Amino acid sequence: TMPRPLAQMNTPEFDINRPHRILTIDSPEPESDLMTLRLVAYQPDIAQNLGAMIRLSACFSTPLDIIEPCGFPLSIKALRRTAMDYADVADMTRHADWTAFRATTSGRVVLLTTRGDADLWDFDFRPGDTLLMGRETAGVPEDVHQAADARVMIPIAAATRSLNLATAAAIALAEATRQLR
Repeated sequence: TMPRPLAQMNTPEFDINRPHRILTIDSPEPESDLMTLRLVAYQPDIAQNLGAMIRLSACFSTPLDIIEPCGFPLSIKALRRTAMDYADVADMTRHADWTAFRATTSGRVVLLTTRGDADLWDFDFRPGDTLLMGRETAGVPEDVHQAADARVMIPIAAATRSLNLATAAAIALAEATRQLR
């Protein structure tokens, strides 16, 4: 993965068919396996949710992968508007699609889904896990669902449908972090 400064993200030589880090940061090397957790946004529909996930990623020093296409233009302007100054310290990588993302990953892919077969509070996270969040409107396609190594749900009240995507990401990342500290 090639480091790419934010200002170069939308330049003509940027090839969306290759994964690129879109922000560079001056951060220390990871001190433990805890830092090997990753957060993934699968084709996000809502820029504000991606902005919240960027902020979450920056605050937890957790790399964020964005699998495109997004439901909005993923531009410098959009990132600065939704992620504020956290976009300057987050470690993010763009991927053209699911296949391109999978070619760059190792470790377990843990899908957060309303159709999970494991409860978040009972699930054992491991160093190197990748937490995959689906689209706000549709989750992930069945092939991506089946490709996940684990499918985890966050228990919520029976009368409710789902949590906000960024809120669910924060809950899952906090629980994984708690278990691995």
